[in-house]
Amino acid sequence: MKLIFKSLGTVPLRRFLSTVPKPLNPVQEAALEERCILVDQHDQECGFASKRDCHRLVDGKLPLHRAFSVFLFNTKDELLLQQRSSTKITFPDHYTNSCCSHPLYEIEHERKDLESAKAAACRRLVFELGFPSSQCQPEDLQYITRIRYMSEGDGTWGEHEIDYIFILHKDVALDPNPDEVSTALYIPKSKMNNFLKNLRHPITPWFNLIAQNELTNWWDNLRSLEKVMNHKKIISY
Repeated sequence: MKLIFKSLGTVPLRRFLSTVPKPLNPVQEAALEERCILVDQHDQECGFASKRDCHRLVDGKLPLHRAFSVFLFNTKDELLLQQRSSTKITFPDHYTNSCCSHPLYEIEHERKDLESAKAAACRRLVFELGFPSSQCQPEDLQYITRIRYMSEGDGTWGEHEIDYIFILHKDVALDPNPDEVSTALYIPKSKMNNFLKNLRHPITPWFNLIAQNELTNWWDNLRSLEKVMNHKKIISY
């Protein structure tokens, strides 16, 4: 798959689409059997449930579970965005931040603490974006904050997460997995707003919330991230 790297700034509110009903992709359907970590509103572990049960709406409700989102900036301070594969079950073809997924209950070292979430993020960066594992170690990830949000998606598949936010600020080698990512591109801060405004595809709800409320401040402080860290509060939308 050919990667697109471009140097393409306030994001409008927009509607979000999710899954168009269609047969499930076998690779993605198999991933629905992985187990997410259920948490309470304070991010305390309280069990597990399959990805299927965490993301399929029942009477408009979804279990709250733990997730992470990585924002990868290169040394030019450009942010890597990805377009999710059309075979994804939740939010196919949507544009989003560099990498998003979940620590898994069945992986013991991903269940314990902040470092566990970092380990999960590194695992997923290698899987989704084709990082050499040597280029993503937990100590490379800067933890910023946690965000809680819910989206009903298309009314069938949605999200209800406490999302750990990590920033990775370095140049890396990319080889995206086409089962996960259809396009990856770097965008500078000055072009972000126009890029998102003119997309033909929607963006994911979590990325929209972050772009609307947090991203500019993080971007402005990439070399002094201690100014924007919020390790105590869970930001709720």
